[in-house]
Amino acid sequence: MSTQSRRPTRQQLAVTTELQATADFTSAQELHARLRAGGSAVGLATVYRTLTSLAADGEVDVLRTGDGEAVYRACSSGHHHHLVCRDCGRTVEIAGPAVEKWTERVAREHGFTDVAHTLEIFGSCDAH
Repeated sequence: MSTQSRRPTRQQLAVTTELQATADFTSAQELHARLRAGGSAVGLATVYRTLTSLAADGEVDVLRTGDGEAVYRACSSGHHHHLVCRDCGRTVEIAGPAVEKWTERVAREHGFTDVAHTLEIFGSCDAH
C-alpha cells in the first residue's frame, strides 16, 4: 500500500489484509464489519480512507453498484475486466482482447489518444 512514502499503520495493514482475503467486491461497511467481527478496532473512517488511497494508487478496483455504492476488490496487476454476479457478488477477472481492439479503433477514428476504459459485465452466476 502506498502511503506517500510512510509506512502503513497497523489499521491500514488490517484493512489491506482483509481486502486481499476477500475474493469478491465488498463495500467499506462490509469490510469494516468483518474486521470488527475479527476483533480489530479499526474505525470505519480508516477503512474508507485506506480504500480511497488504495484505489487512487491503482491497487484496488472500484465498482459502483446499481444503487451507487462503491465496492472494492484487490485485483491482479495488469488491465482486465470483471464479470460480476448481481445476486451474490461473485467476481471473475476476464481479459477482453476484442474490447481492447475495438476501443483503440474507435478512439483512433475519432482522433482520441491516451484513452482508458473500464468494463464490468453483470449477470447471474450458475449458483443462482
